[in-house]
Amino acid sequence: MKENVSDFLLRRLSDWGVKRIYGYPGDGINGIMGALNRANDMIDFVQVRHEEMAAFMACAHAKFTGEVGVCLATSGPGAIHLLNGLYDAKLDHQPVVAIAGQQKRMALGGNYQQEVDLTSLFKDVAHEYVHMVTTPAQMRHMVDRAMRIAQAERNVCCIIIPNDIQEMDAEKPPREHGTVHSGLGYAAPRNVPHTEELQRAADILNAGEKVAMLVGAGALHATNEVLEVAELLGAGIAKALLGKAAVPDDLPFVTGSIGLLGTKPSYEMMTDCDTLLMVGSSFPYSEFLPEEGQARGVQIDINARMISIRYPMEVNLVGDSAETLRMLIPLLHKKEDRSWRHRIERHVKYWWEKMEERAMESADPINPQRVFWELSPRLPDNCIVTCDSGSAANWYARDVKIRQGMMASLSGGLATMGPGVPYAIAAKFAHPERVAIALIGDGAMQMNGMNEIITISKYWQRWSDPRLVVMVLNNRDLNQVTWEQRAMEGDPKFEASQDLPDFPYARFAELSGLLGIRVDQPEQLGDAWDRALNADRPAVLEVYVDPDVPPLPPHITFKQAKAYASAILKGDPDSIDIIKASMKQIF
Repeated sequence: MKENVSDFLLRRLSDWGVKRIYGYPGDGINGIMGALNRANDMIDFVQVRHEEMAAFMACAHAKFTGEVGVCLATSGPGAIHLLNGLYDAKLDHQPVVAIAGQQKRMALGGNYQQEVDLTSLFKDVAHEYVHMVTTPAQMRHMVDRAMRIAQAERNVCCIIIPNDIQEMDAEKPPREHGTVHSGLGYAAPRNVPHTEELQRAADILNAGEKVAMLVGAGALHATNEVLEVAELLGAGIAKALLGKAAVPDDLPFVTGSIGLLGTKPSYEMMTDCDTLLMVGSSFPYSEFLPEEGQARGVQIDINARMISIRYPMEVNLVGDSAETLRMLIPLLHKKEDRSWRHRIERHVKYWWEKMEERAMESADPINPQRVFWELSPRLPDNCIVTCDSGSAANWYARDVKIRQGMMASLSGGLATMGPGVPYAIAAKFAHPERVAIALIGDGAMQMNGMNEIITISKYWQRWSDPRLVVMVLNNRDLNQVTWEQRAMEGDPKFEASQDLPDFPYARFAELSGLLGIRVDQPEQLGDAWDRALNADRPAVLEVYVDPDVPPLPPHITFKQAKAYASAILKGDPDSIDIIKASMKQIF
């Protein structure tokens, strides 16, 4: 039987190393689905509940493997549904290739059913490469270019394939004028700065007496190098959220997260440092970096577009983080005066003590911080932790201690709701032998997490280690936005927009064939985590928590305090409870 275009597409993707496609079927991709059925397990198709979830999973696959993630959707509405997950990949600089169906070529321009101008639709999210196949001979170079550009640019690419093209015979490009003859293969180049720039950077870092480091996702593969530089410079290390797994939280000079969701030691270190070394991070909030002119700056980033836009750096080193740090290390002098380091370590030690006190404060019925605090010592070695946007991200950022060998991620640049559960599913497909843990709020669970519980139920028995835990904070509130309304706008909680239905998530898990655990007393938490993490199947751990425990920033400004007071004075429905909870948390 002669190979058609869809068969060739899959074979070419397989030649590029693609082993899995996340997607949802539709008549706009019937030809591709037929080829997947014929592919004899050459490529595994994972059926999600919604195309947005397919894009989230492709993004997570890229994050947790370093490979290109691939997602597939039908024409029209299916392709539109991909967008949010693809923007998550774009803003977090992840290589993803999206494949979308389209109506027959002869119908285009005829106001046909489900006809959408997909090239224009994807032009922003896949701006590095988005094209529609119009003849079978294009298919080879379309796949080759999309895969190569996604890796080289660490971005989203998109191939649009009309359904009549999908079923045509595959064609090799003829050897004639006007044709393209592409090939396989991509290996990232060795990307390092010039020697003289490295020396300039070393001179600044050697001269600094109080060096602060900020590391992000670009440092995830440079853990040993980051730690060696910190040891030489006597520096503390703060982490952007996407870089949470870059260095372990159990080291005494790691100050933890930075920003509104960050820690007091990170804030104090940035406020007092005289030198800033930023590695692989595009952390956007300048108010949490040193005041302009306070510190000399050196930045390392593989993307020249992201250099010196968050803080005016003296030296900008464009290159791979690990390679660049390895070249920089011989030029650095070990600082004999360790007073700055000792000061940071004292602040970190004090912070962890206070975080434990905060976590163990009583609440009605459970303090959400304690949920995360109880998890930390129970985290299995080499586990993969995912988190959703919302108040859960506050406690993930501050209370979860990541150890070396673990992986962790969330939606960074886009900060969208919804990726926590699909990220964890993709982690299990990529690393079926590792435990995955998704930390999400009830808003994200109701938005789409519950649907993907069905996906877990469908596939979990394929994983060599069945353990995947979805922890849901049941606070009946869109909590992060509620607190933002109070602390940023000075408005009381708007119940019509913020209140959520109280849904039995643990029982829903049981209906899906999974383990469901519901906790409504703080003393039950430790045992509940143990049961979930040692179960013979995936588990949903539903914790009934207090929505009035405030996610306090590391430094409360006068503007924030004024807004908070204004929200209370305007008659916030939870005024008494939030005042009580706030008094317990402030120290």
